[in-house]
Amino acid sequence: MAVRQAGSASLTALYPGSFDPFHVGHLDVVEQAVELFGSVIVAAMHNPGKPSGVIDLEDRVRLIGVCTSHITGVRVEACPGLAVDAARELGADFIVKGLRSAADFDVEQQMALTNHSVSGIRTVYVPARPDVSYVSSRFIREIGAHGGRIEHMLPAPIAGEVATILRQRSDRRA
Repeated sequence: MAVRQAGSASLTALYPGSFDPFHVGHLDVVEQAVELFGSVIVAAMHNPGKPSGVIDLEDRVRLIGVCTSHITGVRVEACPGLAVDAARELGADFIVKGLRSAADFDVEQQMALTNHSVSGIRTVYVPARPDVSYVSSRFIREIGAHGGRIEHMLPAPIAGEVATILRQRSDRRA
């Protein structure tokens, strides 16, 4: 695999997602994208017309920042609306997405082609490491809401806090 050489020109990739919650698979994508591009903007997306998610947007941005603070070239932003608009506004050269399976590819490819058709921005896929390819925010939310063991699927600096948030939100809905 070609690796960026120190001092080479840096490109910027936008990594959009809801990140509700940010997990070890997401962190893997960030690390791969920094290696490839040099600069990554993690865009915690939200649609003002839809519910905000289980974890508040401000908390998601903060938690992602905690997980990525050790990685040079990463910044975290909250972004409303479309990923292509965020990419343009933030000066990203590419969108980057992680793929866990062929099913992910089918969904992401349609989105990538649509994004390119409306904006000209290209999407680059990075494969999930096998040891994190099963991790899903949806499963983490479901398991965590029932008090199940989720810490191994979350970056260590936020595992306890996210588990607590998910249990508390579940208790409020009960």
